[in-house]
Amino acid sequence: MDRREFLQSFALAAVAALAGEAALSPAEAAAPPAARFAFSRSALLDEARKLAAEPYQESTLDLPARFADLSYEQYREIRWKRDLTIWKDEGRGFRLEPLHTGSVYRQPVMLYLVEDGTASRLAFNRDMFDYGPNVKPPEDPKQDLAFSGFRLRRPLAEPDRWNEFATFQGATYFKALSKGLNYGLTARGLAINTADPDGEEFPVFTRFYIERPETGASSVIVHALLDSKSTTGVYRFTLRPGDETTIDVELTLFPRVEIGHVGLGALNSMFLYDATNRTRFDDQRPAVHLSDGLAITTGSGERIWRPLANPRNLQISAFVDQSPRGFALAQRRRSFAEFQDLETRYDLKPSAWIEPVGDWGQGSVVLVEIPSESEIHENIVAYWRPKAKLPAGQEFSAAYRLHWAPGAPTNPELGVCTDTREGQGTNGTSRRFVVDFQGNMPAAGAVRLEISASAGKILNPILRPNPVWGGFRVTFDLDTRNVPLSELRLLLTDGTKPVSETWLYRWTP
Repeated sequence: MDRREFLQSFALAAVAALAGEAALSPAEAAAPPAARFAFSRSALLDEARKLAAEPYQESTLDLPARFADLSYEQYREIRWKRDLTIWKDEGRGFRLEPLHTGSVYRQPVMLYLVEDGTASRLAFNRDMFDYGPNVKPPEDPKQDLAFSGFRLRRPLAEPDRWNEFATFQGATYFKALSKGLNYGLTARGLAINTADPDGEEFPVFTRFYIERPETGASSVIVHALLDSKSTTGVYRFTLRPGDETTIDVELTLFPRVEIGHVGLGALNSMFLYDATNRTRFDDQRPAVHLSDGLAITTGSGERIWRPLANPRNLQISAFVDQSPRGFALAQRRRSFAEFQDLETRYDLKPSAWIEPVGDWGQGSVVLVEIPSESEIHENIVAYWRPKAKLPAGQEFSAAYRLHWAPGAPTNPELGVCTDTREGQGTNGTSRRFVVDFQGNMPAAGAVRLEISASAGKILNPILRPNPVWGGFRVTFDLDTRNVPLSELRLLLTDGTKPVSETWLYRWTP
């Protein structure tokens, strides 16, 4: 974790605190499960079902001030003792390290290790951690400061180097990476009422059950119990790290109340600026973002690319669909020269692709773009919102595969948008756009341009081959007189069918 990631976590924790979410319900704190018991997913489902029938109770963790007030540097000094690493030297292909509460990570979770169908609680003890020179350990070795989550390790490039590849910590947040990449955007188990005027609800994972992998295993399974004011739930994560890291997510929710705005496959990212809004930021770096676009494959097979924006006002876009095939927050820029950031290495951030398992029915891919002046804020959210509400007392299940890789899947038969630029047009009321496409497309004479705007007027659209790196470049001006917002759309065709993905963009002043 670098400083940007830590500060980003601080911002997320502050949002959750303002939303009034509990760290751990009094019922669970007073009567946690036994230290050792038979475990099964069906039993956990039964427990969540019963919990949903009870009123939700919230409380906060009484974390000592010297841990609650830890700085970024101090919190990083608290490390799990490597000689206690779980599954170390067992040849299982994975290692597990619990994470300490403190600083912004104030939500306690219970961790259970599952072996041969039996769950054993991992009890917190200060002697499990090295506290470093600037952090005073708890006076009582067994003081229940609790764990805040855990990380998983596995060799990704070198057999003797145990790379951290996944972390579960805070609310329902988790993140992963694949070989050669660094941590970037985050995922959430569930989003409720995102960007609603009455405020967002942040469910929490209160317990994790981590199955011991078989010897030489290539995957590891994690179960989680979710709780919130509106619902309880059970999650099963199957993690497979590698050149592309995949996480299979199976979830069942037990709504306490009717939920009208739920988000599945929720992703959080950051977009500060690129060539579309570069002039707003006095910064030596050409671009600053964890993701630069929303990629969608619709139920009908249409490929959509929507470049991200950092608007001056909150923007919410909904892409209505039936049985979506997938969506992603993607980082297409892969050159260091495009970022010039040696510390954060935005060129090494992963993309995250949500691939539904089964028919997700009617709904919409929702994109939320929040104004931001700093890269510490995750100001981009994307998720699938089912059209139907979740009725109280009625179980709801869904599944998807989450791919963490350098880019999102593309269609090799279609041209791909590789760059979007915006600047002053030919007069004071127009904006000029430059959109580049590369890939497998017909010769120049066989390609046609389709372009439209929901408001304003398209001026001087030009389609031309790009002799520098191949493909095609589209340039056009948008007359923005008296236009508060315009939805732009362009597509390259051969006159009968698409030869590129569909480029969409929302222009705002």
